[in-house]
Amino acid sequence: MIGAAPGRTPEPPPFRLTSVAVRFGSVDALCDINLSVERGERVALIGPSGAGKSTLIGLLNATHQPTTGRVEIFGTSSGQRPRHLRRLQRRIGTIHQGFDLVGPLRVIHNVNAGYLARWTTVRAGISLMSPREVAAAQQALTRVGIADKIFERTDRLSGGQQQRAALARVLIQDPDVILADEPISNLDPARGREIMDLLSDLALSDGRTLVVSVHDYAFALSHCTRVVGLREGAILFDRRPDEIDESDIEVLYATGNAPR
Repeated sequence: MIGAAPGRTPEPPPFRLTSVAVRFGSVDALCDINLSVERGERVALIGPSGAGKSTLIGLLNATHQPTTGRVEIFGTSSGQRPRHLRRLQRRIGTIHQGFDLVGPLRVIHNVNAGYLARWTTVRAGISLMSPREVAAAQQALTRVGIADKIFERTDRLSGGQQQRAALARVLIQDPDVILADEPISNLDPARGREIMDLLSDLALSDGRTLVVSVHDYAFALSHCTRVVGLREGAILFDRRPDEIDESDIEVLYATGNAPR
């Protein structure tokens, strides 16, 4: 955890979940989750399909609310009024499996969507006609390696390039935390490694907290400082990568053929 300045009260961790359960109808998506994520950590969520990884990501960005238990985001309950909740959510950048990009728009417009929490509706509309903050967008795209695509139509990019554009949008948002929900599931292994390298490097170089769910546990072990294994909505283990062996993976996936 990054230390606080002398004489100052340490800032609460980005996330603290206490005895959390989530139920959708008759389905228990998560049960008795106790988890704290500290500043600067790179945490991977792994487990079989339906284990609750996406639901847990949804709790962390407050798009889901717990059925029981308490979720604290930067020390504040996620059950706050919407205005207070939006202020917390501005500190969290989320990358989804489907990229959440508007295909017919140019890349710069999708990247500038990272400003929407700060821009007025009028300014956002004007930027669609004549792009604003071009230099900042160019810098963000340079960091993710596609600066030359700034004025391309987004739906003409490859899957890996679209994920890079989504990363650039998060950089423009400038959050304290990056949440990535299965960011490489639609990519081939080589492109997936490139995106995981980028996520890890962007978090490490900027001192951001990263929480990423991945279907390929090998990337979790190689790119994160902590791995949380989920099965049937419960945490099976929460350890450093060097504390996890093949038997843990076999129990987690209940098979000797875990995705890799």
